[in-house]
Amino acid sequence: MKNLFVYILLVIFCILSCKTTEQIPVVNTNVVPENTMTKTPSAKNIILLVGDGMGLGQMSAGMFANGNKTALEEFEVIGLHKPYASNKLITDSAAAATSFACGIKTYNGAISVDDNKKPVVTILEEAEKLNYATGLVASSSIVHATPACFIAHNEYRKNYEEIAEDFLDTEIDLFIGGGLKHFNRRDNDERNLIEELEAKGYMMSDYFQADLASLKIDKSKNFGYLTSDEEPLPKAQGRDYLPVASDIAMSFLDGRSDKGFFLMVEGSQIDWGGHANKTDYIISEFLDFEQVIAQALAFAKKDKETLVIVTADHETGGFAIQQESTQDSIVGAFTSNYHTGTMVPVYSYGPQSELFGGIYENTEIYHKMREAFGWNDKAMTDK
Repeated sequence: MKNLFVYILLVIFCILSCKTTEQIPVVNTNVVPENTMTKTPSAKNIILLVGDGMGLGQMSAGMFANGNKTALEEFEVIGLHKPYASNKLITDSAAAATSFACGIKTYNGAISVDDNKKPVVTILEEAEKLNYATGLVASSSIVHATPACFIAHNEYRKNYEEIAEDFLDTEIDLFIGGGLKHFNRRDNDERNLIEELEAKGYMMSDYFQADLASLKIDKSKNFGYLTSDEEPLPKAQGRDYLPVASDIAMSFLDGRSDKGFFLMVEGSQIDWGGHANKTDYIISEFLDFEQVIAQALAFAKKDKETLVIVTADHETGGFAIQQESTQDSIVGAFTSNYHTGTMVPVYSYGPQSELFGGIYENTEIYHKMREAFGWNDKAMTDK
């Protein structure tokens, strides 16, 4: 009996020993310790390029008209975003740009306010608080929906004079776009916001005083330039400042802050060509914006610290290339004179560009830009 008891103890001991041995992890000598792994550096600068109303049809037409090539072909990562608003499946530019600027869904017409009309901090305002340089450039008025959403807060996108007032509240380094009358010949009051900006230390100029391309800019000051009294002309009717303004903006902001910069440039009137159901209008505006894309890409390739993102707020017109088209003669057709609900491409190049692949909500543009900058916490609370 004693021998049997000893035998049983030995069996139990062997079983437990074998079980313990099986649970001992195998050491992989090829694994690099986490603290020595190479991490992708954060982006020092972000250039966000928004082709308003620019869907795949518009991009394709512009590409073919450009000799079957586009700077978009050089981008490393391509994704898709979902552009709907909080109150409509079909978004407008205000709700869509608020998603880019603030990371929230909101109602059509809202300028960086939530569904309760409460202001929500924008990525440009956060960048300013963190001492980044900031800029806005548009081929629309600077108080139009998309640029407005990065610097203003208003319950309705057409309150242009109120939106212009918000430029006094954020120390934006540079802005270029139309809308002079909303600053200095206002209907609602006698204020001259140009003089008020100059009193704050801005160098201000406009199309009536000097040509932008030949203007000598004082880089020690913040800079604002108004390109038209209300909305700028289409490219086909003589507007020529967008590539010039974008080049000035990148040069002006580069090195202005040790932290880096945030710049948003909008090719605004691609959208207007879609609303008008005019193929030539779409193509001429895309080709103008194409120059800006190429400039930003060249800057990023040289700089190696700049993330470039190209996208649209929505598609406009339901534009499609028809079968009788050739590369020299694009024939387009439209399903609407308003925006459509199709997903929108997102192109990215530079540090952290891998964040922008896949399919996601348009609000993720904001969150992905913050992650690309390496911002872990919100820089500021709601205004």
